[in-house]
Amino acid sequence: MADYQRIETQPELEALAKDLEKQKVVAVDTEADSFYHYYDKTCLVQIATRKGIYLIDPLAMGGVESLMPLGPMFASPDVRKIFHAAEYDIFVLKRDCQFSFANLFDTMISAQLLGYPAIGLAAIAERHLGLKLPKDEQRSDWSIRPLRDSQLKYAASDVESLIQLCEEMEKALKKNKRREWAQEEFEALTLREWPERNFDKLGYLKIKGARTLEPFCLSVLRELFLVRDRRAREIDRPAFKVLANRALLEIAERQPKTEGELAAIKGVTDLIVRRMGRDVLDAVERGTKKKHGPIPKKLNENAPPRRRMDRAAERRMAVLKKWRAERAKELELDPGVLCPNATLEAVACDVPKNASEIAEIPAVKGWFAREFGDEVTAAIADE
Repeated sequence: MADYQRIETQPELEALAKDLEKQKVVAVDTEADSFYHYYDKTCLVQIATRKGIYLIDPLAMGGVESLMPLGPMFASPDVRKIFHAAEYDIFVLKRDCQFSFANLFDTMISAQLLGYPAIGLAAIAERHLGLKLPKDEQRSDWSIRPLRDSQLKYAASDVESLIQLCEEMEKALKKNKRREWAQEEFEALTLREWPERNFDKLGYLKIKGARTLEPFCLSVLRELFLVRDRRAREIDRPAFKVLANRALLEIAERQPKTEGELAAIKGVTDLIVRRMGRDVLDAVERGTKKKHGPIPKKLNENAPPRRRMDRAAERRMAVLKKWRAERAKELELDPGVLCPNATLEAVACDVPKNASEIAEIPAVKGWFAREFGDEVTAAIADE
């Protein structure tokens, strides 16, 4: 394990940021506290260069706004930023600091495009470099200070080998003629914007088993879901740590009328009964007074509407799935990485006649249209 330097003051960070802008490549990771808090935040930023590892502590400097000196480095097209599974890191950094990004390399996306059976950082580090990375702090609460030595070592290990790993994976991408595919995926990720996350009032319908409930039970589940979220906000804890989904479903089905009946349900502890038992029972009572209406067809407001396929489109979809399964096997790729179902549906509905037309479909990625457009259109030509 290499040494690391802790950055806990603004002057230290400003000096580091200026140095980072001069680097050709840096490795980046972040640690947040979403597993422990309703309102999650960036708690640590890890950066590695060819000469050192730096653990930047925004909480020690007063909050995430202290990270602003890193903005020019993230936005610079001259500095390559290497992440593993960059999506969440970029999301929190854009949300917390409004950073923009350029010149990205993501080792997880690369592993997907190379068809690796395991795409976690530990798995690909062992595959390429023979390293065994620690996993013992994956569920740490990164918001608590002081951080333990084991946490700091774990955080440093996440970026220590990323530069070398990037070099090895880039060779593999070039060898497999998939470097351009990866580059397009990286650029799309840098440009991605996330809508502001609002409370999902229909989230209870996404709980496994919810749609099998009777209408009055489903109405109770809705009320319980709202009570749980309100409590989670009050105490700044993730909703699942306030009351598990399985317990919500059982309460909705059994509809207890007393605290004793509530306490008999698996997952409902004495502490839950003491702190929110009355609120839960009131939610049950409200739910039983009004039958749940029809379940909305669209549960995600930000998702594009699904297109209804006629029989001809369904036949084309079947042909496309067969083509994808065979081609993915040849390429040793996961079928969903080669072409997601939503993209196949768009192609089946639009019926493009050539690669140029398939490239015009918004759901189709550029590299897929170039590499496989002619094959796809030929497959459905006679359908």
